[in-house]
Amino acid sequence: MRALQAFEAFGRLGSATAAAAELGVTVGAVSQQLRKAEIEVGLRLVERKGKSISLTTGGQKYHADIAAAFDALREAQSKVVLQRSEATLTISCLPSLASKWIGAQLFDWQSAHPTATVRLVGDDSEPRFGTDGVDFRLSYGDLITRFDHRTELFTDWVVPACSATLLARLKLEEPKDILDAPLLGIEWDHLQGTAPGWADWAAHIGVQRCKASGEVAFSMSSAAIDAAINGRGFVLAQMCMASEDIASGRLVVPFDIRLKLSQPYFLAWDSAALDKPFGAELRSWIQAISRRQKAISAPQEP
Repeated sequence: MRALQAFEAFGRLGSATAAAAELGVTVGAVSQQLRKAEIEVGLRLVERKGKSISLTTGGQKYHADIAAAFDALREAQSKVVLQRSEATLTISCLPSLASKWIGAQLFDWQSAHPTATVRLVGDDSEPRFGTDGVDFRLSYGDLITRFDHRTELFTDWVVPACSATLLARLKLEEPKDILDAPLLGIEWDHLQGTAPGWADWAAHIGVQRCKASGEVAFSMSSAAIDAAINGRGFVLAQMCMASEDIASGRLVVPFDIRLKLSQPYFLAWDSAALDKPFGAELRSWIQAISRRQKAISAPQEP
């Protein structure tokens, strides 16, 4: 069955690399399973030309015969996932947004709707509504165009922040002095664009950043914020993720000079989610806390 599964995925997707990615195995494992399939069937199913692999004529016919059976299996699995999730509202969310923004607030919503069950999943990849068991997706930027049902939420701002312990060791007289302190960087996944960096903030305050080395970069905004809380350096903290830490004093902002993100966060949803119990209410609540966050994140009037 594993050999047939690899063969079906290879024929449907057109490459061993794509089949390996879908099955969660290596390309070498797919090639090995293709050879096993040929042994079991007693027919040459694929032909290799250099580094490329393609189906033989016999392989194409055999693949057409088994494809319907695998389609039926996938449909059965989708039905099981749907049945399992009918009573649950699942939110897929960028990991840092899940842990630093909506996660804590979600308890408030659930407390107001005690019979509702909500599942929060931190995931960088965009879900496929209807097949992945996801009802709502919180993400960022141009990725919104992948979804039919969507709405813009808010555009966040970043601000230089550090721990009170680190600030006490530094002598900061003006904003540009921050650039000489230990700095923490953030590097997003390429699909989400580029996170605001220290060079951007330096340009924003009208100076050039001369320091070219010594920065520690994180792939997750939440990890960079946690490092700043632990006194490791300054971070360009997103207001939606750091507002509570700033309010509690875990982070301090010596100079409140904010830089706006280039794109907004958005909410997308499966149309069927609004037919579920509490689905429409959950969407309205996410929009409401986003409006509040928009007001909190923007620079305050003097």
